[in-house]
Amino acid sequence: MSLKKVLLAATVLALPVAAQAQPVNGLYIAGGLGANYRFPSTSDAGVKLKSRDVGALGLASIGWGFGNGLRAELEGNFRQNDIGRTTVSGAIASQKTGYTQSYGPMVNAFYDINLGLPVTPYVGAGVGYAWDKVQDRGAVGTNSFRVNDTRGALAYQGIVGVSYSLASMVPGLSLTAEARYFGTTSPTIHTQTHGTSGLGASSFKPTNDNVSGLIGFRYAFGAPAPMAPAAAPAPAPAPTAGVARTYLVFFDWDRADLTARAREIIKEAATNAQRANVTRIEVAGHADRSGDAAYNQRLSQRRAEAVAAQLVRDGVARGAISVQAFGESRPLVPTADNVREPQNRRVEIVLR
Repeated sequence: MSLKKVLLAATVLALPVAAQAQPVNGLYIAGGLGANYRFPSTSDAGVKLKSRDVGALGLASIGWGFGNGLRAELEGNFRQNDIGRTTVSGAIASQKTGYTQSYGPMVNAFYDINLGLPVTPYVGAGVGYAWDKVQDRGAVGTNSFRVNDTRGALAYQGIVGVSYSLASMVPGLSLTAEARYFGTTSPTIHTQTHGTSGLGASSFKPTNDNVSGLIGFRYAFGAPAPMAPAAAPAPAPAPTAGVARTYLVFFDWDRADLTARAREIIKEAATNAQRANVTRIEVAGHADRSGDAAYNQRLSQRRAEAVAAQLVRDGVARGAISVQAFGESRPLVPTADNVREPQNRRVEIVLR
């Protein structure tokens, strides 16, 4: 068995027991359903619309995650709210006879806030185009009116949400919950009137401001299956003369501090080094490919020095330890650039 395969098998010793949400990397699809509240429109040309209760919202999207928390997507959405009341010049012209609809494409950008947990909050914003449809009928005095018009306008939205990883059931699947503000510029809606003077036409510009809450799912293609935690290993035998023994110490993303499990592994290495009277210990730091290469080089150096310092605290002579840092140049698991890979965030301790 090659050394690389041995190292890969050993990585399970330092992986966390609980599954963590990984940054979206590559193609994904998402969708959601929820409730939408459309604020009463401001009065224009004497006409004001007030929505009735809460309406419905549905959306679907396709996007791309860049592996560093940033995502971009194309979304299609649909909202509908019944009209509770229409007033003209302050007089009630109709009640519960019409509805409004908004639908169209949006281009969104998101940032996922990685907490190292199954739960990942995120924020986003989008711009696009929406068609606003108004359908209603009513009367004021002897004049009746009818509106059935659809007009387009510039659309914009802000989004806050949270995702919960379901990777333990389906790799790449997450449950999402979001709150959104959605608005458009005011479209010009045309109406028809009929009164004692015959047929006529007019127009007004309703505002279109909405707040929504929705539940949905997101599926990232090509997501790796979570690695199951391994049982605690049996105590390792002391290295025999002439045979090198390697220990792997893993780190959280963008961190160089030692976890409790890392300290246990370092303690085991120090104990076996002293038991076998090892005279040379090589400590090599590594980083994954997320972030800048120069920064990763410095990060791998800090990790290696942290391990070396702990070896000294555990009784190893500092003069027996050599420290090297390789940054992202020697991955245990090859990845594309800007991909977070837990098995590459490591320090290797080699007892010679």
